[in-house]
Amino acid sequence: MNAMTAALLLTGAAIALSAIMTLAWRVQMRTKQSGWIDTIWSFAVGAVGACLALWTGNDGALSFRQILVAVLAAAWSLRLGLSLARRTRKGGEDPRYAALYEEWGKDYPRRLFWFLQIQAAAAFLLAATIAIAAHNPSPELRIADIAGTMLLAVSVLGERLADNQLRDFRANPANGGKICESGLWAYSRHPNYFFEWLAWCAYPLFAINTDLSYPIGFAALIGPAFMYWLLVHVSGIPLLEAHMLRSRGAAFEAYRSRVNAFFPGPRRL
Repeated sequence: MNAMTAALLLTGAAIALSAIMTLAWRVQMRTKQSGWIDTIWSFAVGAVGACLALWTGNDGALSFRQILVAVLAAAWSLRLGLSLARRTRKGGEDPRYAALYEEWGKDYPRRLFWFLQIQAAAAFLLAATIAIAAHNPSPELRIADIAGTMLLAVSVLGERLADNQLRDFRANPANGGKICESGLWAYSRHPNYFFEWLAWCAYPLFAINTDLSYPIGFAALIGPAFMYWLLVHVSGIPLLEAHMLRSRGAAFEAYRSRVNAFFPGPRRL
């Protein structure tokens, strides 16, 4: 794929993601359920990333790596998107967006629109990470490709396990108002976020060649670096834990003193 074709393809992907997040804004304005935003975003990243991965242009047939990476990206997207959709259909507002609503007041619709365009830009970086991994020109399947596949599979299963453990905890009426501190949640306050980040660590394994024959492959490191920054410092842990401190107070402070925020690790006394 020549540089001009790649530039046009990436421009089209950016425009598509912007349009999709505009649709997400309209859906939220109509339904008043912010969970659809993250649902649509998850599907968008997977769909656009898979399309970029499978693009061949005039280069000929698809490589096995392109198909593998596209399938893995789609599987990640479907699991996360469907999980978010099920949770959204049950009702309830995402506390992160509720906090933004309180902060922005009457200006919420306009500011949310531009906030979602920033999310479109974030989706573009992640979709580009998928594309870079898929278009590694190495002709044969490498040990790194197998490791990337296994890592992504473990990440998807780990995130699903964390989500299921939290869902089961909340489904028990006896746990009303309590904090989930069982299973994976006993070793990380946000194990679902950890496994979400870990999934993006798989793409550099597909993209980077140790012989430096594919220099742009190192750009795939943007995916896990950006996702870590997003989850740990921007829209993930900070907003959610601010809500937990307001709603759970001293109980959450005690939980926070015992359990790591992101990386799973031994509990502290």
